Amino acid sequence: MNTYMKKSGIFVLLVTLIVACKAPDQKTELDKLKKQKAEIETKIAALEVELAKSDSTAEERALEVSVAAATPETFRTYVEILGKVDADESVSLSSEIPGTVVRINVKPGDRVGKGQVLAETDARAAQQQLVAMQTNLNLLTQLYEKQKNLWEQKIGSEVQYLQSKTQKESMEANISALQEQIRMSKIISPIDGTVDGVNIKIGQAVAPGVPAINVINFSTLKIKADVAEHYMSKVKNGNEVLVFFPDVNDSAVTKLTHVSRAINAVSRTFGVEAALDNSKEYHPNMVARLRINDYTSEKPELVVPVKFIQKGATESFVMVVEKDRAVKRSILITREYNGLALIASGIEVGDQIITEGYDLVNDGDKVIVKK
Repeated sequence: MNTYMKKSGIFVLLVTLIVACKAPDQKTELDKLKKQKAEIETKIAALEVELAKSDSTAEERALEVSVAAATPETFRTYVEILGKVDADESVSLSSEIPGTVVRINVKPGDRVGKGQVLAETDARAAQQQLVAMQTNLNLLTQLYEKQKNLWEQKIGSEVQYLQSKTQKESMEANISALQEQIRMSKIISPIDGTVDGVNIKIGQAVAPGVPAINVINFSTLKIKADVAEHYMSKVKNGNEVLVFFPDVNDSAVTKLTHVSRAINAVSRTFGVEAALDNSKEYHPNMVARLRINDYTSEKPELVVPVKFIQKGATESFVMVVEKDRAVKRSILITREYNGLALIASGIEVGDQIITEGYDLVNDGDKVIVKK
């Protein structure tokens, strides 16, 4: 029994030693295999990159694009400003002397002529006085004529003749002043036009300077606006003007009839005026949007939408298609307006400018044009 136990103990001890010796060898082997695996994966990734490069070189991929032919057209630029409708003949009339309104002869919308009486204030006292003065004048005129005849016959004194003449002329002057006062009691139109407003009523007291009746000559309407000093060299008499009236959704085409040479010292602007076709119904002070044509190309030029133009560090360029390749063309831009650019050089009539995909291709890339 003792001999068996001794043998068993020796066996267990040997197994333990063998296991203890093998454990470090397996760990070392595992670490070695992991290191080899990492090196293999790195080599695989590198080979895949090289294969991808060789595949793209062997078979180049073409990008699909859209194009538009470069065609010449007339290029125009405009100065855009706000203006308003104005009337050369627009008056706001008032009574020239204080008084009470006794008669109104017109209503809004009536056509009136120059010199027409539109309304009257109470002038009965002055008119009665005028009748009495006329009677006195008749008497003084008769006395003057008799005294004149006597004086011409060398009868009577010169003083009597001069007194008679002076009395007659003084009465004539008084009558003339009273007649002017009676005239001032009337509101008279100084122009031909249309009554635009009546601001008085019968029995109302009026005074000088208080607006009573408005008269406008709608046949002489025009557009007035102020333009920034920067455009002084570009805006000239006769320039075409495109006008839009937002309040009535209407438009018109006209020309500048006046360009002021004086610049406002405060606003740094100068005034312009444009004729208005009065066959349509426009209203004074109506807002108008003006587009004044300040440049028109003498002949059709190549024009490219700005959105198809790319900007480099030192140049502007477009991408065009030549055969089956995208080609970069440097261009010279002379003017830009409303999303369009006037091209002086770099492209020619008929060049196929890339309009879709222009920002995805590089110089020399293979392309396919969409049909």
